Amino acid sequence: MIAAATARTYPLTIEIGGTAITLRTESPQFHRSLRERYSGFVSEGAALEHELEIDLVESGTAVDLDRDLEVNVEGKQWSMQRGDFFARWNAGTGRGSVRQPSSPYAIDSVLRIIHSLLLADCGGFLVHAASAIRNGNAFLFAGVSGAGKTTIARLAPTDTLLLTDEISYVIQKNRKYFACGTPFAGELGKLGENVSAPIKAVFLLDKGAHNAIEEVGQNEAVRSMLRNILFFAQDEQLVSRVFESACQFVNQVPVRCLTFFPDEKVWNIID
Repeated sequence: MIAAATARTYPLTIEIGGTAITLRTESPQFHRSLRERYSGFVSEGAALEHELEIDLVESGTAVDLDRDLEVNVEGKQWSMQRGDFFARWNAGTGRGSVRQPSSPYAIDSVLRIIHSLLLADCGGFLVHAASAIRNGNAFLFAGVSGAGKTTIARLAPTDTLLLTDEISYVIQKNRKYFACGTPFAGELGKLGENVSAPIKAVFLLDKGAHNAIEEVGQNEAVRSMLRNILFFAQDEQLVSRVFESACQFVNQVPVRCLTFFPDEKVWNIID
């Protein structure tokens, strides 16, 4: 009896914030598109930490495009479902799978969810914020859609390294907080630089007729961070960890309100 041939898989390891996830697909075309999509974050020599098998389906089949995102947890087993994908993740083994069409938007969302879960276990988080490095320090600019994240990123001077204009990646290392570059771009459509730096301050964005910075009280700082932190599961234990992480973060990192007029001069008061 001849054993059935095993389909060849094409691995690609994407490393963000020091965490590597290896994506495996049987499609060489999709593998090439992933390599192009995550250019700058592809790691050739990273240790095998986490794996995600991608099962491609034709667009419009085995998916319900009207379905909203739903993330459920049972012990170490996570399930993630939206109109364009269905994924499972084992937090104990670091292995999972996703069924999706050959669209970068689906795998992008799955990666964000998995990274948010991994970060919750080590005091970090994803946050709706643009971030950039200047003079060796990272600055975060948080706000909902339309607050000005992409605008502040576009106005950054030439001596600034952009980490993202949409979703910032915050890690805790040696009791300090660092912002890391991500491939999760917003309206700017530009991948961040794959570098990191200690976070000096967070600015809550508010557009106005002039540029001004105001201090924010600790309670309001925690509430503002929690409004902008991305977390997708309703797991009580992990939600509690995220809350604790936000409290610890504002104890160490100043959070301020930045009212700004869309002009490059705003960067003169950011330090």
